[in-house]
Amino acid sequence: MTNTAEPLPQQPARSKWRDVWDQFKKHKGALVGGIIFFTIVMLVMVGPFVWPFEANEVNIRLRNQGPSWTHPFGTDQLGRDTFARMIAGGRTSITVGIAAMALSLTLGTLIGVAAGYYRRLDGVLMRFTDLFLSLPILPVLLVMMLLFREPLSEAYGPESGMFVLIVVSIGITSWMPTARIVRGDVMALKEREFVLAARSIGTTDRKIIMRHILPNVLSPILVSATLGIANAIITESALSFLGLGFPPDFPTWGRLLNDAALALSKRWPNCAWQA
Repeated sequence: MTNTAEPLPQQPARSKWRDVWDQFKKHKGALVGGIIFFTIVMLVMVGPFVWPFEANEVNIRLRNQGPSWTHPFGTDQLGRDTFARMIAGGRTSITVGIAAMALSLTLGTLIGVAAGYYRRLDGVLMRFTDLFLSLPILPVLLVMMLLFREPLSEAYGPESGMFVLIVVSIGITSWMPTARIVRGDVMALKEREFVLAARSIGTTDRKIIMRHILPNVLSPILVSATLGIANAIITESALSFLGLGFPPDFPTWGRLLNDAALALSKRWPNCAWQA
């Protein structure tokens, strides 16, 4: 008898990014947060081309005005539109957050993979990580701002120099949690059967790490990325609020908070009396 069984149809291979997207869609909190973040990013990226006012357009006649249809967030002490400055400041803060997050993830992933895969490097790299974790982050950032602000401003200009300094400062002081998470996952993955099989046929460590280790630690890396962007934006805003960030005429969310706090402190007695 001849075998007349028809071959079963083969399902197309699914990529890891497709699996990540399917899990992301099922998580309502992640979906809502992603929509909000995407809306903010689109607003700050497209807003300057749509909004009729520029962030640094000075009009002394309109200084210190309250919210109106023309200026929804009012104007500052120089008559500049606060909504336009918020949009421009959002572009700066989000760019700093993404760049600092990328640097932090790169350092954390490299150190975490090296510590988790190579046992001889584990002790040294983890003690180095513990050393950075023990440092007070905000005082270290303030010292770095004071030491390198002038040289970088002279070399690259006030805005570009401060951008490089803030991104590097935040990036090299926030990679430690990513390194510890990646190290733990790598230590578990390197004992799995598929890694042992790849090692038994003579696959080099570089190919094992690139093909088998890194694709399986994408989930914790993506979680660290989302948290890293938020932490970098908050840190940059704190530095600008303290007056150690970008120049005063360069709008950022922290600088806007600084100006708002100063204006509120001056007007608070009048506001309380009128209330």
